[in-house]
Amino acid sequence: MSTLTDQPTPESGGLAPDATVAPTRSAGARKLPVVLGVLTLGLGLILVLSSHSGDTTFQLAADTDFVALPDIVVPSGPTGWVMVLACLALTAEAVRRMLGHLRQPTWIPVVFAIAWMTGFLSWAAADNSIRVVSLFGGAVALAIPLVFGALGGVLGERAGVVNIAIEGQLLLGAFAAAITASTTGSPWAGLVSAAIAGALVALILGLFAITYFVDQVIVGVVLNVLVLGLTNFLFRQVLTPNAQTLNAPEGFDRVPIPVLGDIPLVGPIFFRQTALVYVLYLVVALVAYALYRTRWGLRVRAVGEHPKAADTVGIKVNRTRYRTILLAGAIAGMGGAYYTLVSVSQFNRELTNGAGYIALAAVIFGKWDPIRATLAALLFGFATNLQGVLSAIGSPVPSQFMLALPYVVTLFAVAGLVGRSRAPAADGVPYKQQ
Repeated sequence: MSTLTDQPTPESGGLAPDATVAPTRSAGARKLPVVLGVLTLGLGLILVLSSHSGDTTFQLAADTDFVALPDIVVPSGPTGWVMVLACLALTAEAVRRMLGHLRQPTWIPVVFAIAWMTGFLSWAAADNSIRVVSLFGGAVALAIPLVFGALGGVLGERAGVVNIAIEGQLLLGAFAAAITASTTGSPWAGLVSAAIAGALVALILGLFAITYFVDQVIVGVVLNVLVLGLTNFLFRQVLTPNAQTLNAPEGFDRVPIPVLGDIPLVGPIFFRQTALVYVLYLVVALVAYALYRTRWGLRVRAVGEHPKAADTVGIKVNRTRYRTILLAGAIAGMGGAYYTLVSVSQFNRELTNGAGYIALAAVIFGKWDPIRATLAALLFGFATNLQGVLSAIGSPVPSQFMLALPYVVTLFAVAGLVGRSRAPAADGVPYKQQ
């Protein structure tokens, strides 16, 4: 008899190690050529309607690099058209594979994204310079709350609880971190306080969704509105009159990692960040390992896929869900600490600005997998940072489009690139124990 102590592989997605999944032609295999074709056409139209002369400089090195990489200077117009041809070739390959009923390999969209972005930046930054380290390093920094929130969403939904309340967990976490770090003078105390605040929101979510079987989406939306109103009220009545003592937190400083931080290009992006980023690296690794390689992770996925079967073999379904969403809320709350301990060093109203919903989109885009959700959150962080970089160099791209860019990427990713994506079978379904 198979037991729930068997270790599955992440690829199988099932509970038994010998489970196999018959290959299917996903909607993503059919959508990919269409998406690539539309993007290629868009880049071509940009170059035709608004061609620029001059050179674009890509600066690969930071001022403090141990080994300075040379700048890459390319002609704006010709480089853009070369990248259009490269994108066209990749689109043709995707079409060939679709017509031949072949699997679309991951390298096609990855190489396409690099070629398309190179062509776009060559056009947008004509007669200007793009600091590659700042572009990608800023993307990592801006993706911190999104990754924390996405990990909280993945854990909650893997256990069968839809965590719409990520926005509220981020916001209350930011509020708690600001007050605690201000009163104690320790950003680490603020980070712990943020985790507790996120777990508190998750506890309320669990009370209504798990114990009283209230619709989980409705509860999550109500919690987001409740936390928004509560923090706005406390900001006006408590923080504003006592800003010097309650809203002046000690933040995290950048801590370069020796040796790793000196690696050209990679070091400044990933290993010259704040301590909160290094905590994030550890949390991503632990969640990915625990979810797929431990008995706890197997039980979490069991109650999210088939709670009745899990109950039959002795797993306490609702207890497991409670523990998992509390952990998920704590992780999401830690993401909120980024705003007040790293980004702006104080709490303001509506500080998260919808980041929780972007994190939820990263969960779907990442197909409820912690690593893929992390990569999706990094993509959204890159889109947000690109907006600022292009605005700073005076790019001809309209400012309204740049402000909408992160949300356009979100819609495009979820609607066009995910293809067929299946949530855990019992996601959002309350379990009434017999």
